[in-house]
Amino acid sequence: MLAAAALALSAPLSAHAAPAAATSAQQQSERLWLGSAWYPEQWPEERWAEDLRLMKAHGANVVRIGEFAWSRMETAEGAYDMGWLVRATRLAAKYGISVVVGTPTDTPPAWMTQRYPDVLRVDGDGRRLGHGGRRQFSISSTRYRQLSRAVVAKMAEALGQEPNVIGWQIGNEYTDESYDPDARTAWVAWLKQRYGTLDKLNDAWTTAYWSQTYGGWEQVPFNTEKGNPGLMLEQKRFITSQWIAFQKNQLDAIRATASPRQFITTNLGGLGWANRFDRYAINRDLDFASWDNYVGTGHLQPYRNGATHDLVRGWKRKNFWVMEIQPGFVNWAPVSNMLSPGETRAMAWQAIGHGADGILYWQWRNALNGQETMHGSILGPDGTPLPVYPEVTQIGRDMAKASTAVAGTQPVSPVAILQDYPSRWAIDFQLHHKDYDQIEVLLDYYRPLKDALGAVDIVEAAAAPLAGYKLVVAPSLNVITDDMAARLAAYVRGGGHLILGPRSGMKDGFNRLAVQRQPGPLADLLGGRVEQFYALDEQVAVDGGTASIWAEDLSTAAPDTQVLLRYGKANGWLDGHPAAITRAVGKGRITYVGALFDDAVMKGLIDRAMADAGIAREFAIPADVELMTRTGKDREIVILINHGREPRDVALPGAMTDILAGGRKTALTLAPEGVAVLERKAR
Repeated sequence: MLAAAALALSAPLSAHAAPAAATSAQQQSERLWLGSAWYPEQWPEERWAEDLRLMKAHGANVVRIGEFAWSRMETAEGAYDMGWLVRATRLAAKYGISVVVGTPTDTPPAWMTQRYPDVLRVDGDGRRLGHGGRRQFSISSTRYRQLSRAVVAKMAEALGQEPNVIGWQIGNEYTDESYDPDARTAWVAWLKQRYGTLDKLNDAWTTAYWSQTYGGWEQVPFNTEKGNPGLMLEQKRFITSQWIAFQKNQLDAIRATASPRQFITTNLGGLGWANRFDRYAINRDLDFASWDNYVGTGHLQPYRNGATHDLVRGWKRKNFWVMEIQPGFVNWAPVSNMLSPGETRAMAWQAIGHGADGILYWQWRNALNGQETMHGSILGPDGTPLPVYPEVTQIGRDMAKASTAVAGTQPVSPVAILQDYPSRWAIDFQLHHKDYDQIEVLLDYYRPLKDALGAVDIVEAAAAPLAGYKLVVAPSLNVITDDMAARLAAYVRGGGHLILGPRSGMKDGFNRLAVQRQPGPLADLLGGRVEQFYALDEQVAVDGGTASIWAEDLSTAAPDTQVLLRYGKANGWLDGHPAAITRAVGKGRITYVGALFDDAVMKGLIDRAMADAGIAREFAIPADVELMTRTGKDREIVILINHGREPRDVALPGAMTDILAGGRKTALTLAPEGVAVLERKAR
């Protein structure tokens, strides 16, 4: 039933991805890039040279300009002024600073929203937004796309052949969809293309439930209300398609004129893990992924922040840029505290250790007014350096020393964690337990893997090649299509070890409950299944520890399926029953983990899985020290960061070249927030 459609739903949403030019990729990773977001339109032109001099003095080699300056670029409809952008770009060249140009479509000018109020976004409650902020536009508005394409085309004409422009950033931190008439029209057209007939849509969404059956396309809801899970999942896919189209509208305008050596990316925000749309699909048309790395209140959480970098690297399965990173503090957190001395430097090197080739601070100088005047910056409103400037200068010295060695390397791992936006949406729609946090579930698997390895990949469940991995972990693969099940089964039979976490295989591609018990289409391969799931209101015992929040009662059907863990005294339903089972199939193995276990139990499971998969651990490091590795053709870069508050001694497995401090080392001491960048021959 609808098998062909199910396969279509598991395919990438964008079929028009253009391959990145080799010269564009070279611009991305030929060196380490350091810079900031600069807004020359906010300051007298005679000030620009001093800004650029101070950038050069702290080691900057790139700057981002233009992203919020539409009203300066197009002062009235059709009245364009790109001369100041060209002058700023050419002046930066005199200081050896390359330019990334941001398209200004996150902030439409007042003349536009006054003359064409239909371009303004309508929220899920039907309220049309006003002017004065940002992201007040509709991504589905035909008029807004036309106006956006026109200004971007003019920018590309002015800057597309400038030798100092190395790339483009489209918009800024894609966030909000719109529910205006244009969006509603696009939604209906999208559904017609996806399903063809209402009978197929009604069948896929089980609309016989609560008399939801639709007799006309215009009857299908389009809003933010909680409704049919099938509809809600499709709405997420539709919103993704709208962002892809909005982005491609500008991408095509740039590519029509700009040099192929100039890369195109966008900076995705939401602290990385946001899931308003599918970020794998968004990135398919781009040359590489970028994101904005902020801590907010408190201090760097090494595992969560490191995993976010790995997630971003997995969007394109290649190195990335951090297009915005905080220079000490932000202005939007409940407590916008300052990072500790050295923590800004540690944060930059953690990004590089996880695969970043570019680091740009937001922002260069405090604006004199506006919603973000209180945000951290490198220069104050008087144009002189703030206390964080020397630390950013230290980062510049570090990167100058390390750039040649680090360029051309990337994290390489024998392990992958699968991440899937449809699964995340499906669980979040029907959470069943208020404390079921899918990011924390993923981190439960990530932490013991990262403690053992210098690199861990986080990749797309539906499309990432798996053959190169010895171990693949899927913490929350709630939606498993037949196509995905076939890929995972082939991986196992070919020699891989697959671990499925709880709630796996509960839903199909339409967000329907699978007819076959969990893990759905992989149950036969597992030789076991989930008899019942339980949201827990208290901890339950399990071999060697405890489980909390969620537990599933597992059973075995095949004689060679083994029980790895059992529940102890539990809730009466789980007592003594299997909590984790495993089976060798073909050349590989499949394991199902049926609960959220404590750290000790998880470490035991991961240690056993790594041993079974023949994965060697990296060298031992002390508490609070993070180990990261980047590998090139003939060398491996080892980056160590002490995230703790006490000095840590690290014994190296052999002599390594200390890139930052000089000399060959077999041991070193890391101060609090201390960083070491080491080089050894590739193993």
